[in-house]
Amino acid sequence: MSVAMSGTTPQGRWTLPPRLAYGLAAGVIGLGLFASVTPSPLYHTYSVLWHFSPLTLTLIFSTYAFGVLATLLLAGRASDQVGRRPVLLVALGMLMVSSLLFILARSAAWLFAARGLQGIATGAALSAASAAMLDLHPRRDPTSVALGNGVASAGGLALGVLVSSSLVQLAPAPRLLPYLVLLVLFATAFAGAFLMPESVTARTRLRLTPQRPSVPAVVRRPFILAGLAVFSSWSIGGLFFSLGPQLSAHLFRSSSVIVGGVGIVALTGAAAIAQLLMGRRPPWIGASVGSVALAAGMIGIVMSAAVTSGRAFLAGAVVGGVGFGLSFLGGLRALVGAIPTEQRAAVMSAFYIVAYASLSLPAVVAGTVVRRLGLERTFEAFGSLAAIVALIVAWRAWRMRPRPLDRTSQP
Repeated sequence: MSVAMSGTTPQGRWTLPPRLAYGLAAGVIGLGLFASVTPSPLYHTYSVLWHFSPLTLTLIFSTYAFGVLATLLLAGRASDQVGRRPVLLVALGMLMVSSLLFILARSAAWLFAARGLQGIATGAALSAASAAMLDLHPRRDPTSVALGNGVASAGGLALGVLVSSSLVQLAPAPRLLPYLVLLVLFATAFAGAFLMPESVTARTRLRLTPQRPSVPAVVRRPFILAGLAVFSSWSIGGLFFSLGPQLSAHLFRSSSVIVGGVGIVALTGAAAIAQLLMGRRPPWIGASVGSVALAAGMIGIVMSAAVTSGRAFLAGAVVGGVGFGLSFLGGLRALVGAIPTEQRAAVMSAFYIVAYASLSLPAVVAGTVVRRLGLERTFEAFGSLAAIVALIVAWRAWRMRPRPLDRTSQP
């Protein structure tokens, strides 16, 4: 059972009011995704400094992604068992340690360790923070919770690339300052989590055993829609995060890391804005229209690679970003309102397993074959396939729209 608590605990400890605690949980989601892209502008520097190949970079990326997946599979239900606050404190502490590992890094081995730990901690943080948002929203409004989660996710990615790229390009100590910023942000979030009210009252012992992701029967239909939507959007995001900076640098003929990141900022920034402007439309509309926009954006980006046009690339990124945001949010909205209280962390864990598998697998495969096929051909092949998948998802989402006698499925 989960309830929102505020003021003071029975032991007299002062806690954050629910609104502030809710904002903190959303901030942890955004911060986790902010941190996930912070090292990206430095990978070229690392590869030159320590003489490792593009395949090594792909493996470093996959270490993070599979660390997230491992945590979600092993401990995705942890905050349902021991509470949201303890899991958030442990996860944020681990994220601070991962930032220190980046600061101290002296070889590729350090990067593997830092990214692996970052992935493990991010998986725990996302699951617990998403469940905490559902617990702590003042009006228990699933639409607002899904909107907050979606905007925090997209906004965190956009800010992470923008801030890290700017610090690497313009500030002194580029291999130090981005991680010092992360360390300060994580420490601030840790202090906030320490003061967060615990919303899980019926707590049990922690059981860290591998579990097959399970979805209660009552939420299987909305979970299918959410899974299709997140697969469509995050698989395209994974491809874009993997190859987008290289394509951007090629199309704009620039070695600047800010230019390299401009496409990702356009994609994720457009996603956040689209969610804010259109986030309260029916979920099936967001998932279907968003998937069509995703496909259109990817076609535009593929065409930009073929004709070597930076403007077409940015236009495709913006259109694809609108689709990214609406598709992700539409699926998430369909899900959050139907989750039973006692299974919130477990269901959100299953949702993020689908999301991170969709994010990591295309990026790993694309990063592996890009040297063999070349940047343009790889992007064209994977982008075309991603566009086809998005159109299939749009068709499925349209078919799952509520009929006149089935209006209860709209949160």
